[in-house]
Amino acid sequence: MGASVTLPNIPAAVKAVYNRYPKPARIQLLKLRDLVFETAETLPETGPITETLKWGEPSYLNKAGTTIRLAWSDKRPDVVGLFVNCQTSLLDDWREHYSETLDLIGNREIRLPLGAPLPLEPLRHCIAMALTYKSRKDEK
Repeated sequence: MGASVTLPNIPAAVKAVYNRYPKPARIQLLKLRDLVFETAETLPETGPITETLKWGEPSYLNKAGTTIRLAWSDKRPDVVGLFVNCQTSLLDDWREHYSETLDLIGNREIRLPLGAPLPLEPLRHCIAMALTYKSRKDEK
């Protein structure tokens, strides 16, 4: 993805969760993790990103946005998910732009098939919208 961003080390508890996932899921989720940090680097308003666990899943928090969670489940072994808070309007916003490009589920998930190339530009935009959600909402 981007070579110019120095990615932070993964905290031990988060790394342990990634390591429990099957290799194809782990690879796809770590690409998404990189994309979160790379996107944040282009958005000065996001401030620092905190990498932690929420609901036992790798999660990315900042002051300007809403939490982004990354997850795989054995209930849906062929996909990974990028989740946001279900109380946001993000999925409605994303549907306006990407209903033909992304698999948008309910009011909180982008579902991505394992082994398929990530749709980088739509994902960057969606991640940027999540990372700046609160600051954009406050401007309205």
